[in-house]
Amino acid sequence: MSVPLAAPAAPADVDWAAELDRLVTDPGALRLVFQPIVDVARGVVAGYETLARFTAADGSPSPATPDRWFAAADAAGMGARVEAMVVRRCLQLRPDLPPNCFLTVNVSPHLLPEPELADLLLSAGDLAPLVLELTEHQDVADLRPLLDVQDRLRDRGALMALDDAGSGYSGLQQLTAVRPQLIKLDRALVSDADRDPVKLALAQLLGEFGARIDAWLLAEGVETWGEMEAFSRLGVPLAQGFLLGRPAPPWTTLDPSVAARLRQVHLRGQLHENVAGLLERVPLVPDGAPAPGTDVAVRVDAHGHPVQLLLPLRRAHDAVGHRTAPVSLRVPASAGTAELARRVATRPADTRFDPVVCVDDIGAVIGIVRVEHLLTRLAEQHDSAQR
Repeated sequence: MSVPLAAPAAPADVDWAAELDRLVTDPGALRLVFQPIVDVARGVVAGYETLARFTAADGSPSPATPDRWFAAADAAGMGARVEAMVVRRCLQLRPDLPPNCFLTVNVSPHLLPEPELADLLLSAGDLAPLVLELTEHQDVADLRPLLDVQDRLRDRGALMALDDAGSGYSGLQQLTAVRPQLIKLDRALVSDADRDPVKLALAQLLGEFGARIDAWLLAEGVETWGEMEAFSRLGVPLAQGFLLGRPAPPWTTLDPSVAARLRQVHLRGQLHENVAGLLERVPLVPDGAPAPGTDVAVRVDAHGHPVQLLLPLRRAHDAVGHRTAPVSLRVPASAGTAELARRVATRPADTRFDPVVCVDDIGAVIGIVRVEHLLTRLAEQHDSAQR
């Protein structure tokens, strides 16, 4: 059974009726800031999340947090109206967005079907590159109105994101029903994930699910390079957090030193976690030709596809030459080291320690991976994870 999520309580010492009245009559009571969302592999800003900030009557920051403002508005029956104020400004800002960037804005799933919010979006024409980020502050008993309006919004170019993925039953229920294009990991899964293999395992599962529904995974709340490196190794394509950029006026760019380090982290993660970093070039021998030298070679057909392994004979009794062995395992250079090790371990005993053949996207040989080098890499990864 789904447990309803309680909305944040409004501070008792705030006159919310007066504050909400001021909000709808004074445009200066609401301001927007934008936090960059970063493409991890390229080290560039891919989008921005819109964050609402509220001010007191004297223009100073409100003592009440934004989530309490939205909770108070919802309790007063003004939730859709206040969220529409934020969405309207985002719609107006889209022409000023940097090229190739998207803009996310938070909307409550139970309020999105309300006419004040839905009609605003449906009448705005082409909604790209707007991403509607569904925030989970309370359980939605009936998802049908939400799913109906989201389909209409998608037809107009909007994308859907689900916030706080992995945070509870209702979040997983929405994940399977909404099938968003962007899945934002709950911050609790991101914090110290580099020191918690269980968090990383759950993030990996969500990433695999996202790949099945053609959704991108976003790690939110990244604050340390350890966390960033862990998610880069998992192949998480997008990240957001104080490490990469704080909420600010539009449109902040990524610090060049941060961008450079991100690209290094991504490259190191790819080489470390994939067999590309273990690839070894060896002679390719046409079918029928003798094996050159005294090291490993691969016999290939006319298309460069592997036919046999040519393995040097053991040096016992001064034996020289090569023996042939079947190609018991072939993988692309993008294959993960851990998965490859599992496949190696399931090979028959007489071929278990033979080199693994690496092939390109049309099956032609590009090199080999020696099992001893694979085991050494796995040991290095284990030692690094323990530090």
